[in-house]
Amino acid sequence: MMNGEYTFSRFEEIVKKYGDNIALIYLGEKFTYNELSRLINKFASGLYKIGVRPGDKVMIYIANSPQWIIANFAINKIGAACVPVSPIYTAYEIEYMIKDANVETVICMDTNFAYVKEVMDRTPIKRVLVTNLADFVSPIKRLIGHLFDKIPKGRVEYSQKVLSFKKVIKEGSEIPPSVKIDPEKDLAYIMYTGGTTGFPKGVPGTHLTEVSYIKDIMEDVALGFVEEGKDILLMVNPLFHIMAKGFTIAFGFNFGNTVVLLPVPEVDALLRAIQRYKVRWMLGVPALYRMILENDRLDQYDLSSLRFCFCGGDVLPREVFNTWKERFGIPIYQVYGATEVGHLCYSPLYKEPNPTVVGKPLKSRRCLVCDPETLEILPPGEVGELLVSSPYIMPGYWQKEEETRRSFVNLNGVTYYRMGDYVRMNEEGEIEFVERTADIIKYKAYRVSASEIEAVLQDHPAVIGACVIGVPDPRVGERIKAIVVLKEDAKGVGAQDLIKWCKERLAPYKIPHYIEFRDMLPKSKVGKLLRREVREEEKRKLEKESKRKGNSAVANEA
Repeated sequence: MMNGEYTFSRFEEIVKKYGDNIALIYLGEKFTYNELSRLINKFASGLYKIGVRPGDKVMIYIANSPQWIIANFAINKIGAACVPVSPIYTAYEIEYMIKDANVETVICMDTNFAYVKEVMDRTPIKRVLVTNLADFVSPIKRLIGHLFDKIPKGRVEYSQKVLSFKKVIKEGSEIPPSVKIDPEKDLAYIMYTGGTTGFPKGVPGTHLTEVSYIKDIMEDVALGFVEEGKDILLMVNPLFHIMAKGFTIAFGFNFGNTVVLLPVPEVDALLRAIQRYKVRWMLGVPALYRMILENDRLDQYDLSSLRFCFCGGDVLPREVFNTWKERFGIPIYQVYGATEVGHLCYSPLYKEPNPTVVGKPLKSRRCLVCDPETLEILPPGEVGELLVSSPYIMPGYWQKEEETRRSFVNLNGVTYYRMGDYVRMNEEGEIEFVERTADIIKYKAYRVSASEIEAVLQDHPAVIGACVIGVPDPRVGERIKAIVVLKEDAKGVGAQDLIKWCKERLAPYKIPHYIEFRDMLPKSKVGKLLRREVREEEKRKLEKESKRKGNSAVANEA
């Protein structure tokens, strides 16, 4: 058993040590560790008072905010499990997850309350707690924000079932209820990720699941580089994602440091925050780093405080890596992992990183590179599929036997998760990324499941088949393209009709950017969609178009 078994144990130690330190800065408001701890305890007590019990599932359906941090720790303190989801999910998406995880309590923004209200009567929901992005900023700032229409606000109908987040805190006690938690068995979270059958998969994790990789990061990556109790970290990535959540806790709260939290990835606000608070640590995705480099006002900001910039969530383009180093004189390090295994690899901070190397596996994770067909272990240097095991990760998905059989394998009595990514292991034991699975599209900061979009398209009465792929775009990673086959008797159905259909059922970042109609899709002998073949075909088209444009440019110059 490792020390600090619960997700909140280390935080409580830090509060005793650095109580007067600033823990969180949000929209200019500062919260000390003592203040944040008091809010967490009162909210934990308030949740228990309104009926939330150990083992219950509580959905966190809110944007980056103090409320997210408060809810995450408070839910775990009373032995319940967090179900964090994107605040821009639609009613169609959250309904499935609420039913799948048997969620009885939802914490939402007033701006997405309408979606919760729409599904309340057909889901297990017993109570809804509503908050606003500006609930924890000063009254003057709230007033100015509303006057200038800077703070989005939604309409809410409060009742015995619909409560105010702030009221639950107000009526809670500063001494939360004492509950017994088994860190090895009791769930700390269920996080949802794209499914190959079209439905999102729940990934359960115990307290020990989360603590294991966070402890590794602190000991193997951060130690010797983080200035405990003095450092400043900026977080703009969404906390509902395991990468952002783990990074924030490991480098920020668990070292008594200050986390500057932004609600949305607005580049100028981010640059102002780095300059104002002298940020030393930050996490981003390739698209964010590209947006910063392309910002017309970049020279107006002093970013000299930055020392450790991490990138994850997608392949880091070499030109972004090189341009950042040339512009700021510091490299971009990498973090790599998956919802199923937590954080897996980090670039070592003691040497210059390589943009194609995603880092060295954390000590509690065991990695194998195997032949994807035979699962034969390959020697260092050979390309194969990455398999990951750890005694701390859950050996399957939440109530998804078919998906579990497809993604988890047993080798010599040990359960491994199949990452789907193709890598090679170098002689130093570091993982070099080669290619990812065809099912996942990386658009901006999001991992988008191709099969989830396909399933929604195929639900349309005029569609008989659909194939969704990612089309490379240096600005955003990949654009989403859908290739659709309509039924023979379908009439008058066009791309805009299908896009409207998707908008009613999917979050905005999952909507296809292009729709192409065909008579048939390539399939294997057993009827499996050959998505990789379609991707290769699209790649050849882009290369041909790029070559044509290059020849035209040469001809024009001549």
